[in-house]
Amino acid sequence: MARQYATDVITGKIPAGKQIRAQCLRFLDELKRSRSAEFPFRFDDEKASRPCRFIEMLPHSKGQWAKKKERLILQPWQVWVICATFGWLHRGGEQKGLRRFRRLFLVVPRKNGKSAIAAGLALYMLCYDGEFGAEVYSGATNEKQAWEVFRPARLMVQRTPGLKRRFGLEVPAKAIVREEDGSKFETIVGDPGDGQSPSCSIHDEYHEHADDAQVDTMITGMGARDQPLQILITTAGENLAGPCYALIQEEREKLAGIGHNGGPPLDHDTFFAEYAADPEDDWKAEATLRKANPNFGISVRADFLIARLRDAISTPRKRGIFKTKHLNLWVAAKAAYFDVEKWRQCRDEAIPMRFAEAAALEMLRGRRCILSLDLASKVDIAALEYLFPPIGDKATKEDPYIRLGRYFLPSETVANTPSYAGWDAQALIDVTDGNIVDYEEIELAIDEAVSAFQVESVAYDPHQATMLVTRLQKKGVPVIEYRPIVLNFSEPMKQLDALTKAGLIRHGGCPVMEWQMNNVVGKPDKKDNVYPNKPREEAKIDNPVALMAALGVAMNGNAEPRSFWESEAA
Repeated sequence: MARQYATDVITGKIPAGKQIRAQCLRFLDELKRSRSAEFPFRFDDEKASRPCRFIEMLPHSKGQWAKKKERLILQPWQVWVICATFGWLHRGGEQKGLRRFRRLFLVVPRKNGKSAIAAGLALYMLCYDGEFGAEVYSGATNEKQAWEVFRPARLMVQRTPGLKRRFGLEVPAKAIVREEDGSKFETIVGDPGDGQSPSCSIHDEYHEHADDAQVDTMITGMGARDQPLQILITTAGENLAGPCYALIQEEREKLAGIGHNGGPPLDHDTFFAEYAADPEDDWKAEATLRKANPNFGISVRADFLIARLRDAISTPRKRGIFKTKHLNLWVAAKAAYFDVEKWRQCRDEAIPMRFAEAAALEMLRGRRCILSLDLASKVDIAALEYLFPPIGDKATKEDPYIRLGRYFLPSETVANTPSYAGWDAQALIDVTDGNIVDYEEIELAIDEAVSAFQVESVAYDPHQATMLVTRLQKKGVPVIEYRPIVLNFSEPMKQLDALTKAGLIRHGGCPVMEWQMNNVVGKPDKKDNVYPNKPREEAKIDNPVALMAALGVAMNGNAEPRSFWESEAA
C-alpha cells in the first residue's frame, strides 16, 4: 500500500502538496536504487508493515468509531508514513539491520488523526519494538497537551485485554508499565532535565515549543539505545522565530537537495512529511482543502471543513486561524498586516540572504541607495535597512525595488534567546560584544555603504540615535529625521504591502526579516490610516519599520518628512 500511495501521489491520482510529492518521489526513487548493493539502505517489507499491523489491532479511543468499538484503520497516507519510517534499514556496517530514520517529523492540519497515529506508535515502541526496558515519553509544553497522545494510548490498553495479557501491561494513574523488564510510557512537560533514557519520545504540537530544550534533552538521552525514535507531530503555527518553523525550513531545503548536489543527503536520519497547501494555491478553493487534509472526509468531516472555509471567506479575522489550522500555512500574527506568502514569493535567489558584503557590492555597487535605521532598543534588534530604488522612474518586474537588511544584536541577548542563537549560527545576524548593541559597528556598516553606493539619505528615528547621527553628520553623511508618527508611516506601509503583492520589491529571503514582517499588525483607523505595531513584546518589527521609513523617504523624493505640528491636520 505504501508503494501504491506514493505512485498515486506522483501521478496526480491523489492530490498532495509539493513537499509530499517530493518525498514520495524520493521514496520510489530510493526503492529502485536499493536494488543495488552499493546503496547503503535496504527496504524491509516485514519491518515496515509490523507497526501497521500492530496499530490496526488497537481500538478507537473516542468518537463514533469508539462508540461502535471499532478498530483503527490506517489510511494509505498513514501506512506510507509509517512504512517509510520503519522499513528502511542500514544494509551493512556497525548499524547493519538497524533503522535508518531516527526521527519522524509529521506536519499535518488539525483533525487528521495525527494523535491516534502517535498513540499507536507509542504503544508499538513500548511493546513490540524489541527494546528491553523501553522508555516512551509523550512530551508537550503543558500537561493537557502531553495527555493528548498519552490518554488515547491509555484507553487503547484498557480496552484491549489481550494486549495487556500479551505484554504484561499495567495501567496506573499516570503511566503504562511493563513490570517484567521495567518498560514504561509516561508524560513529560517542559524541560525534564537529565535522567531519562528514552527509546521513543513524542512531542505533540511542536509549534508551541518556544525552544528545543525538551526535544534536545530527549535526543541526548537516547545515546544508549540501538535504534531510538523521536516523533515530532504538529500543525502550523504563528511563531516564525521558534524551533518548529526553523526545522521545517531546514527539512524543506534538505528534501529539495539544496547544498547536497541536488538530492536529499543519504546520512540524514529524519523522515519529513508535511501536508499543506502550496503558497501558490487558491486558499478559497475546496480542492486546496482536500490537498492539505489527507483525511478529508474520514477523520475530519468534509462539511465541517467547508463550513470553516466559508467562515474564513466571509470573515477576514478568521482567515489566519483557518489557514494555519486547516491549510497548514504559517501566517505568524493572526492579524498580520502583510501577506507572508506574497513576501516569500518576492524572494530573488540572486540577492544574498545573508548580508554577504562581497555579493551585495558585486551586484549593487554604484546604485542609488536609501539607508534607514531603527535603534529602538539597545538590548535587542537594532535595524539597518538598505533600499535600492528602481533604476527607472517606476518599479517594474524587471526593475523592482531591492531590499537588503542587517540585524545588530548584543551577544548577551543572543546567548539567552534560542532563535537568535540559531540565526547567529547561520551568520544571518550581526552580533556585537557585550550586553548592548555597539553602535560603532553600525556606523562602520554605514561608512561602508557610503563608499560602495550612492547613498542619498540615511533615515533615522531620533529616539536613541542622537550621538550616532551627530557623528554621521560630521562626516557629511546625508541624514534625514523620520519621526514615528501615523502621517509618516501610513502611506509607506500601504505602499510596501502593494509592492509585495505585485512582486515589485525583491529580497534574499532572510528568515529574520520574514519573521519580523509577519509580526507587523495594523488596523486602519476611521480615516483609513495605518501604523505598524507588534502583537506582543517579543515579536520584533524593527527592520520592517526601518524599511517603511526608507520607502517613505523614496516616496517623498528625499524631502524632509513633516512632523505632526507641521501637517495640515494640526
